[in-house]
Amino acid sequence: MEYRHLGASGLKVPALSFGAGTFGGKGEFFSAWGTTDVKEATRLIDVCLDAGLTMFDTADIYSNGESETVLGGAIKGRRDKVLISTKATFRFGDDPNDVGSSRFHLIRTIDASLKRLGTDYIDLFQLHGFDAKTPVEETLSTLDDLVRAGKIRYLGVSNFSGWHLMKSLSAADRHGYSRYVANQAYYSLIGRDYEWELMPLGLDQGIGAMVWSPLGWGRLTGKIRRGQPLPKTSRLHATADAGPPVSDDYVYKVVDALDEVAAETGKTVPQIALNWLLQRPTVSSVIIGARNEEQLKQNLGAVGWALTKEQVAKLDAASDVTLAYPYWHQRFFTERNPAPV
Repeated sequence: MEYRHLGASGLKVPALSFGAGTFGGKGEFFSAWGTTDVKEATRLIDVCLDAGLTMFDTADIYSNGESETVLGGAIKGRRDKVLISTKATFRFGDDPNDVGSSRFHLIRTIDASLKRLGTDYIDLFQLHGFDAKTPVEETLSTLDDLVRAGKIRYLGVSNFSGWHLMKSLSAADRHGYSRYVANQAYYSLIGRDYEWELMPLGLDQGIGAMVWSPLGWGRLTGKIRRGQPLPKTSRLHATADAGPPVSDDYVYKVVDALDEVAAETGKTVPQIALNWLLQRPTVSSVIIGARNEEQLKQNLGAVGWALTKEQVAKLDAASDVTLAYPYWHQRFFTERNPAPV
């Protein structure tokens, strides 16, 4: 397993991380992802550690906290061998303060996550979304206090706009608060919006990407093709409207290119899609998920080799789209404002 620095921090993380969104299976939305219990999770973590994958990502809202509970049970007795990443900000309860990035909510939700995970520290804590109703200084000072208290080691964000992140970084620098070093962002061959602004920001500010849903909400598993019904186990049956929007024709065009590269390399479609991401600028780790050991081992096969420049170019061309303004205009000024990819 390759290890990379998490942004500009001194922490090294595996190129692949494991997403524990399939743990727990509480509620209609998350049960469509998976229903892994502690026993099954323990075995999956065994496989991960054997392969050098040591980072596990979850969130308080995943299965209403059950994902954190299952993960905590599965790593019991080997906390020192793993890195834990979790997130909070979204509503977690009926109380008016059970949401957001206020000092009140962050302290309470992080203490609850620590209890469910069975640990006294979180390696990487990320805000799950931007809270425009709480001053960034309140959020940052709270997180800085939690870092100084030893409850959190590194900070990150998720699903922020470029200006959300830059505003926060500027405030952190101005007040001397702990800086965000990670951005957990959606990025895939059929969702390249991350490249427009968040990637250049990451390069400029030393923010490493933790990529979520690298297979495009299950569309790049190799099981979705023209004229074929969705697989019975696809999450798209239950959660298609909640996933990143993308047209079927666009998906089929990209899958056609993936099939061509698969024939050239002898690798699977998911392995190629993941390997493409691992070659992109700012990507620190790609978060993979798996319902079972077979899926996990398949995804682990995305490391240890590299696509050729020609193969990358073929995938780039198949997945290229017209950018929104001002990004399409900036492509005319690459002499002094070069695109990162």
